[in-house]
Amino acid sequence: MGALEQAILTWIHLVSAAIWVGGSLFIGIVFSPLLKTMTNSVEERMQIMIRVGRRFNKIAVPSLIILMVTGLYTSHSLLGKPELLLATSYGTFLTVKIILVVALIITYAVHVRVIRKDVEEKIMSNQMPEPQIQKLRKKIIILGEITVVLSIAILFFASLLDAGV
Repeated sequence: MGALEQAILTWIHLVSAAIWVGGSLFIGIVFSPLLKTMTNSVEERMQIMIRVGRRFNKIAVPSLIILMVTGLYTSHSLLGKPELLLATSYGTFLTVKIILVVALIITYAVHVRVIRKDVEEKIMSNQMPEPQIQKLRKKIIILGEITVVLSIAILFFASLLDAGV
C-alpha cells in the first residue's frame, strides 16, 4: 500500500475513532449530567437518553464497523503470521488491542440487549415503574462507563502501535 493510501486509511480510522469515542465521552461526561439539570424525572431523562442514543447509534455503529474493518485491514499482514503476534511488542500490543475490541463489542451488545425495543417502548410510553427504571439506569451507566474505558484503552494501544513501540 502506498503512502497516500495508508494516510487515507489512517484518516478514515481516526475520524471513525473520533466519532465513536468522542460521542461516547460527550454523552457520558457532558450530556448525561446536563440531563439532571433539565428534569428531575428519571422517566423523562431515560426517554431523552433513549432518543439521543438512537440518534447517536446511527453514526456510532457504522463508525465502529469502519474502525474494525480499517484496523483489521491495516494489521492483516501481521495477522497472517500468528507467530509474530507474541514474538514482537507490536504483535503483543495488537493482540491486547484486539482483545479490548472484542470486550468492547461484547459490552456494547449487552448494552443493546439491556435496552431492547420492548424495554424502550415501555419507557417511552411511561409503562415501566420507577424502581425498575432506576435499576435499568444503573446498568446502562455501568455499561456506558465500561464502553468508554475500553474505548480509551483501545486508543492508547493504537497510539503504541502507531509509535512502533
